[in-house]
Amino acid sequence: MYLRCLRELQKEGRETISSRDLANRFHLSSVQIRKDLAQFGEFGIRGVGYAIAPLAQRLHELLGLNHKHRLVVVGMGNLGCALAAYAGFNDDSFEVVAGFDVDPRKVGSRRGNLVVRHIEEIDRVVRETSADIGVLAAPASSALACYEVLIATGISAILNFAPVPLPDRPEVRLKNVDLRVHLEEASFLIRAG
Repeated sequence: MYLRCLRELQKEGRETISSRDLANRFHLSSVQIRKDLAQFGEFGIRGVGYAIAPLAQRLHELLGLNHKHRLVVVGMGNLGCALAAYAGFNDDSFEVVAGFDVDPRKVGSRRGNLVVRHIEEIDRVVRETSADIGVLAAPASSALACYEVLIATGISAILNFAPVPLPDRPEVRLKNVDLRVHLEEASFLIRAG
């Protein structure tokens, strides 16, 4: 989140910003900003603030964004296609290199810039493209099987959008993203008033 804020400030031509101004501008806590950024080194200058460009560069490196990550999407339904086409998954640091499905109506079809491949090709494609992140958008009924297939390829991290939590495994980093849960939280917040 900090990196996104800093990039926006860079686009505006800003060179420095105080933690208070950063907090006010992006609806954050200045105390939390100082604590968080202190974890990564000394960036701020008392009375001046943070030098935006060096801080953004350091956060970019800490997040591992200084080299391109190649992504494969498993499950090329509506959500999978949307994720594969998402500009945030296709920028300087990320590139969707392949999409996979088992549905014969989808395999071989073009979805945006990708030709959908059969899941049986995933091991070869991951090796050939050096993909290191899997994006799982399969239905709940096949999510665990697809997860196992992704793990078997040696992929380093999986972003799971399937509507079912998957178990942590030591050989892969897993992030479960359940959009329904977020909608339910929003519903609760509305109800709570």
